[in-house]
Order: sequence, then structure tokens, then C-alpha cells
Amino acid sequence: MSTGVAEEFFEIVYAEDSPTDAEVTLRAFRKANLGNRVVWLKDGQQVLDYLFGNSPDVLKRPLPRLLLLDLKMPKVDGLQVLKAVRGTPAGRALPVVILTSSAEESDLVRSYELGVNSYIVKPVDFQKLMEEVARLGYYWIAMNRRPAEG
Repeated sequence: MSTGVAEEFFEIVYAEDSPTDAEVTLRAFRKANLGNRVVWLKDGQQVLDYLFGNSPDVLKRPLPRLLLLDLKMPKVDGLQVLKAVRGTPAGRALPVVILTSSAEESDLVRSYELGVNSYIVKPVDFQKLMEEVARLGYYWIAMNRRPAEG
């Protein structure tokens, strides 16, 4: 399955099935000058196709600098994507942030068991969500350091 995304490098791969939530998040990235480096994928299967292509055990290179996942998505949920990514050597160093409306303790615990780097519950307030997304984008793209891909 093709994502319809041109084969180019994106610093942030963003998985979100809600167009409304995606628009708010993408607007916050644009406001923080990160918007031109984000690809929005609408379900977990698109994320797997984008990251793995036809090779289910090997991530494509270059990897994004951040994978931002919603949990509750159609076809393949965020936890399944996280598990697949962390199941590869290259995927263990890829920063993965869950950005979700789920405040369920079981989702939080399972995310960390699978190796998520951060778990953020989306604020309901539009302005607070904009601020939170801008901060997380700035931190993971501009400030966070990770090992060079080898």
C-alpha cells in the first residue's frame, strides 16, 4: 500500500486519524517553523508502509528525527506501530512520542513497556494544544540529540 507521499526526507512523521486534531498540530508545527518538515499519515498501516516499505523487518533510511503517534487509529493502532519500530535495531534509537487523548493508565503503561520516549495527553484547550505541540516539536527536533545512524 502506498501512502501517496513522495519519497523525500521528513523530520517528523505524524500519525493521526482525526483531521481536526491533525490541522491543529500541523498549524502549531508551522508556527514553530517545523511545518515544512512534517508528513501526516492517517492510520497506522500508512506509517508502517512509510517506515518499512516492503521490508517488514528493516526500517527504511533515512529515518525521521521524530515519530509522533496517536494511539487510537484505524487499521493498525499506535501501540502496534511502536512495537514494530522498536522490534528493529535502527528503530530502537528513533524518538517516538505518543500524542493522544487517552489518559488511561493501561495505555500509558503499555506504551512505556514498548519503549516510547514520551507520552503526552492532548490538552482539550486549543491554545494549550498549540503551545504543547510547538514545545514538543522544538525539543525533539532542535534540542534532542541522538546517535548517528550507522
